[in-house]
Amino acid sequence: MSEACMPRRFDVTALGEAMVEFNQTHPGEPNYLQGFGGDTSNAAIAASRAGARTAYLTRLGQDTFGDALMQLWQREGVDTSAVERDATAPTGIYFVTHGAAGHEFTYRRAGSAASLMTPQWLPRAVISDSKILHVSGISLAISHTARDTVFAAMDCARTSTTVVSLDSNLRLKLWPLDEARTTLIKAIGLCNVFLPSLDDITALTGECDPDAIIDWAHDAGASRVALKLGADGALVSDGTSRERIAGWRVPLVDATGAGDCFCGNLLARLAEGDSIFQAAHYANAAAAIAVQGFGAVAPLPRASQVKELLG
Repeated sequence: MSEACMPRRFDVTALGEAMVEFNQTHPGEPNYLQGFGGDTSNAAIAASRAGARTAYLTRLGQDTFGDALMQLWQREGVDTSAVERDATAPTGIYFVTHGAAGHEFTYRRAGSAASLMTPQWLPRAVISDSKILHVSGISLAISHTARDTVFAAMDCARTSTTVVSLDSNLRLKLWPLDEARTTLIKAIGLCNVFLPSLDDITALTGECDPDAIIDWAHDAGASRVALKLGADGALVSDGTSRERIAGWRVPLVDATGAGDCFCGNLLARLAEGDSIFQAAHYANAAAAIAVQGFGAVAPLPRASQVKELLG
């Protein structure tokens, strides 16, 4: 059954940790722009701006940063009915700095409310009422209980014929490579749509050839794969055919959240009935718009902007 055929309340539901972001606006200077981040939250907002009906599943501190995230989702049309607040654990924050090697993340998320999620907390009814569930490698890495929760969510989705989407989003500051490799291979085997980046899979497998990476992902169990190649676009496969989608030549301001933008827009289009190839073309254009502004959320495009770029 295609995503568009499923009569569900939500098109895309994402699970993970959202955080408040402080993004350096000038390399080497102590000036930071306050925004919002968290990969799956970014993807949910991107999907919402693309026109999808979205929901987010997470836990937040009962603090000012948690209030700000709730207000953000409400402004963006992301359903928050299943978000739990914790009076004893904080909302996570992170910093983005910029230099010659690109952007670098520094996290302050240990012991966060989201990291304390458990399978017992999991709002299974929301997952069952969604066309697509989106999770990521970061969701799997932030704690062992969060990892168990992600796998429980994936199992719930498969039982409910909800499509499972996985973004590799490998962050080796969060867990050892061997542990990440074992866990992500297990997760790939449970997903329907795999959305890795070239850097992630090269780190996991040592493989840097895009076609070989697609083969590896299919062998691991993913039926549809969109390999994100940054400025070079994407390589997309449905298991039968492949298509290379060229990148857009645009001025790069900040690549923070560009991959999340790609994921959210692709999933929104899949939920609307597009093929993986059509959805990836759209998502590729959306990400090209997102990298032209600062922060993970502020530059995420609306559907009208993407359609204008696509002509």
